[in-house]
Parts: sequence; C-alpha cells; structure tokens
Amino acid sequence: MTWGTIATWRMAAKGVDKASQLLENNGTAGDAVEELIKEVEAYPFYKSVGYGGLPNEEGVVQMDAAFMDGDTLAQGSVAAIENTLHAVSVARALSHEHYNSFRVGEGATKYASLHGFEMTNMLTDRAKARWKKRLKEIEQEHLNPYNGHDTVGAVTLAQSGSMAAATSTSGLFMKKQGRIGDSPLSGSGFYVDSEIGGATATGLGEDIMKGCLSYEIVRRMGEGETPQEACDHAVYPFIQKLQKRYGKAGEFSLIAMNKNGEWGVATNVEFTFCVATDRQPQQILMANPGPDGTTVIVPVSQEWLDAYEKRIHESE
Repeated sequence: MTWGTIATWRMAAKGVDKASQLLENNGTAGDAVEELIKEVEAYPFYKSVGYGGLPNEEGVVQMDAAFMDGDTLAQGSVAAIENTLHAVSVARALSHEHYNSFRVGEGATKYASLHGFEMTNMLTDRAKARWKKRLKEIEQEHLNPYNGHDTVGAVTLAQSGSMAAATSTSGLFMKKQGRIGDSPLSGSGFYVDSEIGGATATGLGEDIMKGCLSYEIVRRMGEGETPQEACDHAVYPFIQKLQKRYGKAGEFSLIAMNKNGEWGVATNVEFTFCVATDRQPQQILMANPGPDGTTVIVPVSQEWLDAYEKRIHESE
C-alpha cells in the first residue's frame, strides 16, 4: 500500500526516518507527522525550531506550531507559546477541540501546562549566547536583526489513505514580542485534505501569508495538477506579483504531496528537503529556482552534508 512523507530542510532527516518506519508499519498519518516534528523540536542544535531555538528581541523563545487532520479537516494551532518542549503536540491536542482550537501566548502556555505537556526552559545557553552576540552587533554595527526563520513543516500519507500536516518554528530571530508568522495559520503555513493532498511552507511568514500558498497548492492539485505543477504554478507567479505590487518578496519554499504519494517543491532560494515513500527510500534533496517558473532539484552531495553537520554544531 502507498505511504509517503515529505518535510522541509535537512534538519527533518531523522524525523522523516522515524515517520517512515511508522508509516511502513501501518501507523497513522497523524502519529507519523507528530513524531517527525517532535524529533526536530527536541534537537538543541537546530536554531529555528523548538529546544535551542533562537529567541525574540527580549530573549524569550516563543514558538508557533500547527497540526491538521486531512480526513476531518480538524486543525489546532499555537502561537507565541513558551516553555513547552513539543508545541506540535499541543497543537494536535487542540485540533480535537471544536472551539478554542487556536491559542496564543499565555493562554497556549497555560493550556500546555494544565494538560500535562512537558514544560521546560527552551532557551539553551548556546542560543542565549547567540542572542547576546546579535544584540551587540545590532548596537555596534547597525545590522539587520532578523536572521533565521526556518520552519519544519511536513506532510504524511498513511497506507489507509489518510493524510496529515504539521509545522513548528521558533519564528524570526530577534522578532518583536508576540510576533506570529505564517506557520500556525491555516492555508498559509499548512493545509491538507486526504482526498487531494497537502502542503506546508517555510520562509518569511510576513510575505508567505500574503498569498495563502499552501491552500492554493492543494486547490491546484484538486483540479488535476501534479504536486510539482501545483507548486510551480502557485509559488513563482505569486512571487512575481508580490515583487511588482509590494516591491519585494522574502524567502519562499513550499513542499507538497498528493494522495498518491507524488510530491513537489518550489522555492526562490537554495532549499533542502527530505522525502520518502514506499517506492523511494529517504532522500535529502536540494531545490533551486529554475528557468521560466520551474524548480531544479538535485541530490545533496556528501561534501554539503559534511559542511552542514559542522556548521550546525559550531558554537557561534
């Protein structure tokens, strides 16, 4: 039976491994996507997600996350949640609530604490040191404070045909207190419908949310486009529109998978992602914008992987 999963960035590789094992053993799409995201959230060397994620301008790690069930269309989201190890698990729990399924700030944190989710100080010494360094750079060199905003987003397809999607991020480094990006917003950061497929986004949320691109990709797949066609046709024309009408466009990268396990990607930056299906062992791939609104996708080299491992473990 067909199963598959796709996730943003190289950092999702171990999570994709875990999700693949669950899906291969007839696990649910919801369990697989949650475990995939949790694997990334718990790893302290990823600077843009979960434990060890980079803080806002006040030195506080505030996380956004979302979960969506493609069978029922149920959704749960949290934004600006604090001191919670697995924001995605809180979002999934909230997806079972008909009312109050999107909670922010103190309300989201209180819900997590009262419902037994693991609470911890998410600001590691390493992340705090980077925050202090950036404050000094901003003051002395007048640098742009915003550097680092990669979301882990994933779509899973179970052998039963059920699908799920989820996202998690600590958001824009040095963001203003309470700032929320696209990741927890339905249709922008994520969307999934088991009868069609799903998509998630990563990049600059303030610009991604202007286009509701995750929903647009799913809509296009529903009209018969392949995931790659849907990604290309949704993302690149919108970037051009934004550049023309808004004057600029931040970083955009979107992934998609349909109900048949076929996948697609579109991006305006160098972008890595991970994918695995019953027909294709896990691959870590590199996408770049190609000519005429297309995407060029190649496997990453061992040299690139070695450099990546070295870079994420650097203290500064």
